[in-house]
Amino acid sequence: MTVARVVALQHRLLHYRCELFQQLRDALAQADIEFHLVHGQASPTEESRRDEGSLDWADRVTNRWRRVGDVDLLWQPLPRELRDVDLVIVMQENRILSNYPILLSSRWRAGRVAYWGHGANLQSRKPKGLRERWRRLLLHRVDWWFGYTSLTVRLLEDAGFPTDRLTCLNNAIDTRGFRHAVKGVSAEALAETRQRLSVPDHGAVGLYCGSLYPDKRLELLIAASDHIHARIPGFKLIVIGDGPSRAFLESASRERDWVRFVGVRRGAEKALFFRLADIILNPGAVGLNVLDAFAAGVPLVTTTNALHGPEIAYLLQGVNGLLVNDSTEDYGGTVLALLQDPGRLRGMSQAALASSGEYSLEEMVRRFSQGIQACLAAPKRLS
Repeated sequence: MTVARVVALQHRLLHYRCELFQQLRDALAQADIEFHLVHGQASPTEESRRDEGSLDWADRVTNRWRRVGDVDLLWQPLPRELRDVDLVIVMQENRILSNYPILLSSRWRAGRVAYWGHGANLQSRKPKGLRERWRRLLLHRVDWWFGYTSLTVRLLEDAGFPTDRLTCLNNAIDTRGFRHAVKGVSAEALAETRQRLSVPDHGAVGLYCGSLYPDKRLELLIAASDHIHARIPGFKLIVIGDGPSRAFLESASRERDWVRFVGVRRGAEKALFFRLADIILNPGAVGLNVLDAFAAGVPLVTTTNALHGPEIAYLLQGVNGLLVNDSTEDYGGTVLALLQDPGRLRGMSQAALASSGEYSLEEMVRRFSQGIQACLAAPKRLS
């Protein structure tokens, strides 16, 4: 029996994707499909995020980067032995120049090509600009689409891509493992952390966890926290993360003894801080971090016009989180009102935890595997 071969390309392997690819490889093996992962390294501007992982079975190649204006252009080589496969899955990014020969050669090769992506650059400040028009033009040049969320699927359907060649992945991370880690935090560890950070027994704790860069609106985070602390003196803000804007957070924490910047935290350490938190403050771009909030049973508050990822579709207004205006008064005032309403806060926390069961890594693997099998069984769309 001939075994189908599938290759997925990632310009860098993010640490939270390792379990996805491991489970996907195992699931496809059960269907007699050989799965390969090819990845390179972070660009110079991404290195400070310190978010890369590794898999010993993956093919690691050397990326070539070239900075042009405000864009890091990338050429990522595809190993020769993996060029003649049944399906190549590439990320939908204009800047990955090595995608274009793959898209072009699929015209005469027997193998299929699929996109995995958002359907649009949801962080674009010029959604009608040349880059986005080019992206929309190319979204039809593949045999299949693996969309991040229902938001991506709607964008693709509106653009006229065939619905029967779309797979909605419901992009996820290992929420089950993180949920168990949060639940497993002991009362002793929680009390020790409260004492170490000088958090009163009944003091409110806001938590930011994510990369530190301008689109995260960290200035609003601090300004709104000032607003909250002025009215709840026992309020503490804990910041987890790293990135280009680290210096700003370090400075803010030096000037405010109630702001604690703790840097990168993962696993049990990260779970402890989420267990301590009453509310997640993320005024800027929201992506997969909304699932951490759900897994911990903590509502997330963000702003309506931030440059969110497609995972913002998971946030149900007033149910498991809040979307508010991006002024200090509106954002800070909304958080303050929620912290001062224990019944409402408890209800939203319970809804957030319930939402974590809807978006699991296992379900994403199942959808990915079924979509790959459907793509391989379908005739080529373009030739």
